Formats: sequence, structure tokens, C-alpha cells
Amino acid sequence: MLTAGEKPPTTAERVRPQVVSLLDPNLETTSVCLSVGYGARLDPQGRCGVAHLLEHLLFSLPKAGRPSFAEWVERRGGTTNAETGLETMLFHAQVAAEDARETTAMMLDSVLDPVFDEQVFDLEREVVVKEMVTAAADPADLVQDVVFEKLFPGHPIGRPIGGRIDELRALTSADVEEEYRTRFLTGPMALVVVGPRPVDGIDDLLATFPDPGTASPFAPTLPLPAPDLTPPGTPGPDFAWTCFAGRSPALDGAGKEAYTVLSMLLGSSPSSLLYRKLRVEEALSYAFESWSRFYTEAGVWRLLVGVEPEAVGRLVEIVDGLLADLAEGRVPDEEFAVARRKAEMRLVTQGETPIERARLTALGIRGGTADWSLDQARAALRAVTPAQVARAAATLRGDLAVAVRPEAA
Repeated sequence: MLTAGEKPPTTAERVRPQVVSLLDPNLETTSVCLSVGYGARLDPQGRCGVAHLLEHLLFSLPKAGRPSFAEWVERRGGTTNAETGLETMLFHAQVAAEDARETTAMMLDSVLDPVFDEQVFDLEREVVVKEMVTAAADPADLVQDVVFEKLFPGHPIGRPIGGRIDELRALTSADVEEEYRTRFLTGPMALVVVGPRPVDGIDDLLATFPDPGTASPFAPTLPLPAPDLTPPGTPGPDFAWTCFAGRSPALDGAGKEAYTVLSMLLGSSPSSLLYRKLRVEEALSYAFESWSRFYTEAGVWRLLVGVEPEAVGRLVEIVDGLLADLAEGRVPDEEFAVARRKAEMRLVTQGETPIERARLTALGIRGGTADWSLDQARAALRAVTPAQVARAAATLRGDLAVAVRPEAA
């Protein structure tokens, strides 16, 4: 992050970042993923949504008589997307292998040297606002924003990634361009390529790529506030999405893999303890999912369940009871082994899809600031013990935030 009076790096000051090439001669496509250590947690006060809007713009801005990067890729038969997280932004494309060099060049040009246009900005801002209006009308999305705010009140991790509608509407092109030049361009970056061969001339393409740096993009960390553990409100009359969330270890914290295994024990698979209880024994829910994400100061373990309003109380009892069973050693070790294997195989199946392999690697190396590989991640999951999962369950049970949407009027 720049301090007052500092200027963004010039082209002459930029050097190439870490590049990861994962080669498979059997592939006919090349997947390219650019990761940037920048995200929604850096949105300034009163400008919640800057990062999300910037992500949209960088793939939507035309340049030098050519269409936007997204349209350019799609017209060549490829697919492309971009995504904003709390701490990392990804830009990725999958194209025919013979188009890899031109696609990489176009991606870098679009992301690192955009031409901001007021007309495109106004249109894209309205698109993002409509996306957020749609999300606000979906209780399954809304309840997750609510529980994050309860878990991290007033902290950057607790802010909505997509932005707040009123603050998005107030953003100007100058606001977004300022954040781009002072924060986005100074964040660590890395490029991951998954394809049959390396991208031709990648050294030349990366000659003006920003220096990725060597430290975490978010150091120093911020103190974590006490979570708001007030019970959820009364659910609405028709259907209720209930979200349980608890803090887990940070990105660099020990034991975070236990929370991933815990997600399998209380996930949507027919092999999970929660599935057995909710679907097989009591038929309370059809739709539920559990997962973990990890950030600089802390991670978040989540469980999202859709139930009829009158079942919310019973749902809370079931989740609390399963966490208690896990924490107190009343679950056979075989169940841990099944969940651990499920977590590893989910990682393996993701990694066998080229574009997902590129995404996983880009997220894992965090803009070139961390050492990560699929093999390392698998080994870490295989090393998880029942005792570690028991400690994770005990921690969550004692510090679990719960929210429900819609709430009764």
C-alpha cells in the first residue's frame, strides 16, 4: 500500500513476478490465471464495492479499436471470467493452445494498462448495482453477508465483497481509477499457466509486470473484534436460510485443514454426519453446504442450510449436537477417515480440470508470496487427525454466529 505522497511504480521500475507453468502434453487448451493481492477488504470507508466494480471494468473496457478482453476471448471460442474475493482478485481464461500467447498478452494489457472510459464506467456500475440488488433479494446470499458482519463487526473481513448498493451508486470513475493506481497496481501478482506447453515469449510479455514483493499484501494485520453471538431473529413465514459461521485459523495458521475436514463431516455429501441426520433421519432439509475460507487474520467456517421456518430451532439443536459429539470424541475414527478422504478427493477432482487447477494454484500462491502446490495441499489434508478435528469442533461450538433470512416482519 502506498503512503501519502508516494507514486505508483513506473514501467521502468516493474520487474517480472513469479510464473507457474503446469504442463500436460495431452491438453488441447491453455488456461491462464492472473492473481492479484487486492480485494474487497481494501475498499475505503464509504466506498464499499470499489474492488468489485474494478474487476468488472478491467474485463469490460475496450481499447485501441478492439472489444473488451471478455468479448475478445469468447469470439475465439474460449471462456473467461474474473472474480473478487476479500483479499485476492483473479482473472482467468481458457483458450485453444495456439491462442495462448495472444490471450496472455491481451489479458496483461487489459488488466495492467486499461483506458478508463466514463460511458463504459456508467454502464458497468449499473450492471454491478443490479447484481447486488439481485443478491439482496436472495436470502441465501443475504444471510451470508449478515453472518460475516456478526462474526467480524467493524472489521474489513466482515464487509460484503460485492459492495453496498448506496455506496456503489455514489462511486465515480475517478474513485475507481484512484484505487486501481494506488492499491491494485501495488499489490503482489502472479501468473499461472496450465497447458500443453509454456506460453511462447512469456519473458517479453511480462517485461512490464509489477514487482510481486515478498511480504503479505495485508501486513500488518488488524485486531479482531469480539463476534456478535446474539441468537438469530424469528424466521419469515415461508422458507428460511440459516447460516452458521465460526472463526478458523488464518491463512498461515496451523491446523486450518482440520476445518476443511470438518466441512466434509457436516457437508452435503451422503457420507456426512449432517446428511444422515438432516436428510435420512429427519428429512428437514434438501439444500445445505459447508465450506471454509482463510484470510490474513482469521478464517471462516460456514454451514448454510435451507429449512422451513418451524424447523430452525431443531436445526440449531442438530448442529450443536453434532459439534458436541465431534468435540467430545463420540464419533468413530472411521467417520474422520471418510471425511478426510472426501476432502482430498474434492481437491483432486478440482485439480484435474485445467481452469480449476489454474485457479487453485493462483489462490494458493497468493500473488507469488506463498509456496503452494496441489501435492502439498493433499499431504496437509492427509495429515489431519481426529484430535485436530475435535479441537476445531470445540472451538466452533463455543464461538458460533448464527443468522437467518428472511426474518419475520
